[in-house]
Amino acid sequence: MHTELRRAPAPRNTQACPPTDGPPQGHVPADGSSQGHVLAVGTPGPRRERLTRTLESTGYAVTHAVPGDIGRSVQRTPPDAIVALEGHGGVEQAVAVVREIRTAPQGQVLPLVMVTADPEPAGVARLLRSGADDCLPEAADPVELSARIAAKLHRVPVPVDRLALDPRTGLYSAPHFRAELDRELSRPGSRSGRRDGVLAVVGVAEADTLEERFGARVRGEVAERLAGIAERLGNGSDRLGRDEEGRLLLLMPGVDEETARRALTEFATAVAGTRFVVADENVRLTPAVGWLPLADADGHAVERAGDAVAEALRHRDLRPVRYEPWMRAAAPRRRAKQVVRPLLLALSPLLALLVGVGVPFALYEQAYAVLGWDVASGVYWVVVAGLVLSAALILLECLFSLDAPTRPAAPAQPYPPASAVIAAYLPNEAATIVDTVESFLRLDYPNDLEIVLAYNTPHPLPVEDTLREIARRDRRLVLLPVAGSTSKAQNVNAAVSRVRGEFVGIFDADHHPAPDAFRHAWDWLSNGYDVVQGHCVIRNGDSSWVARQVAAEFEAIYAVSHPGRTRLYGFGIFGGSNGFWRTDLLARIRMHGSMLTEDIDSTLRALREGARIASDRTLISRELAPTRLKPLWNQRSRWAQGWLQVSLRHLGQALRSRSFTPRQKAGLVVLLGWREVQPWLSLQILPILLHSAVRAGGADRIDWATPACLLAFAFTLSAGLVQTAFAGRLALPELRARRGWFWRHALVSTFFYTHFKNIVARQAHLKELLGDRRWRVTPRTAATRAVGQE
Repeated sequence: MHTELRRAPAPRNTQACPPTDGPPQGHVPADGSSQGHVLAVGTPGPRRERLTRTLESTGYAVTHAVPGDIGRSVQRTPPDAIVALEGHGGVEQAVAVVREIRTAPQGQVLPLVMVTADPEPAGVARLLRSGADDCLPEAADPVELSARIAAKLHRVPVPVDRLALDPRTGLYSAPHFRAELDRELSRPGSRSGRRDGVLAVVGVAEADTLEERFGARVRGEVAERLAGIAERLGNGSDRLGRDEEGRLLLLMPGVDEETARRALTEFATAVAGTRFVVADENVRLTPAVGWLPLADADGHAVERAGDAVAEALRHRDLRPVRYEPWMRAAAPRRRAKQVVRPLLLALSPLLALLVGVGVPFALYEQAYAVLGWDVASGVYWVVVAGLVLSAALILLECLFSLDAPTRPAAPAQPYPPASAVIAAYLPNEAATIVDTVESFLRLDYPNDLEIVLAYNTPHPLPVEDTLREIARRDRRLVLLPVAGSTSKAQNVNAAVSRVRGEFVGIFDADHHPAPDAFRHAWDWLSNGYDVVQGHCVIRNGDSSWVARQVAAEFEAIYAVSHPGRTRLYGFGIFGGSNGFWRTDLLARIRMHGSMLTEDIDSTLRALREGARIASDRTLISRELAPTRLKPLWNQRSRWAQGWLQVSLRHLGQALRSRSFTPRQKAGLVVLLGWREVQPWLSLQILPILLHSAVRAGGADRIDWATPACLLAFAFTLSAGLVQTAFAGRLALPELRARRGWFWRHALVSTFFYTHFKNIVARQAHLKELLGDRRWRVTPRTAATRAVGQE
């Protein structure tokens, strides 16, 4: 979708420009009088001379300028008005002259009259829409030309904010919009006394940048275009206005909050999916919507909604933000001192045992003692069946990974301009970011490739000087500090409206993509896919046993599970880094910073839109793994809690949605439902065994040699070993040679690592229940030895 964002006619001066330091460099009437100073624009020749004589004969002082040098002429000798000749290039050239005049800061406010050789109605209309104030034929009487110029100079225009509605845009001015709001608030409410309706304010994240480039009037023009989309999506009772800062104001009476929230979300997504054209440049806009219900509105309602806009601007994720009292600009947010939650979090391992072992054991004992029911026996077979099912699903993924779709042999379209976004938190990743940037600048791509480093830092760092020097040396590098950012999602959202590429690769700050990564990504995207997830490979596996464990695990994830699940369930997953998106899709989807795994959340929202996501084990990017258990714990805890958040938000919606096939819904049940149940289900063997031991009179009296139990145990154990074997076989050659890593991974996973991840998952569930959703960044250090670096 493309929407033209053109300059409207500039407001006219109510008086002539102040005199300059010298007389105009033109002709003055013989009687010495002058009605004003006119700049005549045109190519030197007989036509411009005739225009000059005409202007002089009616009392104007005249100076000259040629197209291409108008801005400097206006700045050097500011005129009172401009009269421009249509050149030999016809209307197209005349439109270019109008835009050149209106682009110059001084030219934005000057009366502009176009003189054409043979004005056609369509051409005149186009010139007026482009920014001319008037248009008349070259053969017009000199008296008429003089009168038209005088009318522009001396008639005092009525300010738009004095009118109830802007006659050109139909928007209420700020004072009149507030009057409409007051009238709405004075209406009697419903029988319950509640007033239905919503007030919304819409800001644009790129407003300051656009104003720096195109002048202050661009804010109003953006508001007008946003209003056009709001009118198309809204209903006849909505009222639209514009405030003093150029933000769009929406009054939506008679709607409930949920309906209004959905409508505002649809509006924001439509704006983000529209390409606006500003001065012949494609511009993406990021709307920030703040709103509050009319039931909570008062005389400061617009200011309150504006405070919510400020919060929406921080996230840039297109979600409308409802005003809350803590958002008041004059009152900093206060956090209540917490005592209970930190204590419960510290005791969370014990709480997990209490919930997962103590409570079930008590229930089994009570059911047996009071009712005579041996519930534990039934639950035992449920647990065994669940563990067997988990193992079977792992084996199916392994088998289907052998038949995963292969990358198309060639692109279906020529390689377009592309963009890479590196999301970084520099205090944490300052040690690695320079190497990362240098690796991106070595990428092999046959068209333009811009590298956008979107980063946040609480204070200036020395590494920023180094990065600025690299950017001066290589213009492909674009540094994008994101003020106030607290998450990777906010950095990506800030970058996506800035990038110029038709597709964009998203990377963490420690990733080194293979030289051919962007070319291979386009092979997929040009053949009908919307997102392609590559293969993340650990490059510091030699640094510690933890890094080696993660290196083998990543091969099981990216070389086996991702391709296998894609083939098995009919959809892929975006894994957060080394993923490539069509830019238009990413601009609509964005990343939600409130989600700890914003990548999986964006996957589900993209799939609901019908996106096709591929997984390619040959699309390589190398990254750093945590080298100690504590950073690994923090990383996996965030992942586990993020998966839970995605499950709670999306699973029910996905199962009710018509966007997914039955096969895909089955896969979502496994990925979002079963994965959350399995860590607690595997723990149930402990209360069952404890109950059995109590009933039998001791653990030594239990028959441990039950054939079904032994077979289930052997089958479950074999699944992990088979997956590790597949990972070793499908890994990159450089890692396939490290067979010892995979043998140790199988051994450590069997006796420790699988239980470690289950403990992390259970604690993450408790953290989510307690409302602890803090992002703990995984520390990065430069790798001393790297496996398979380019």
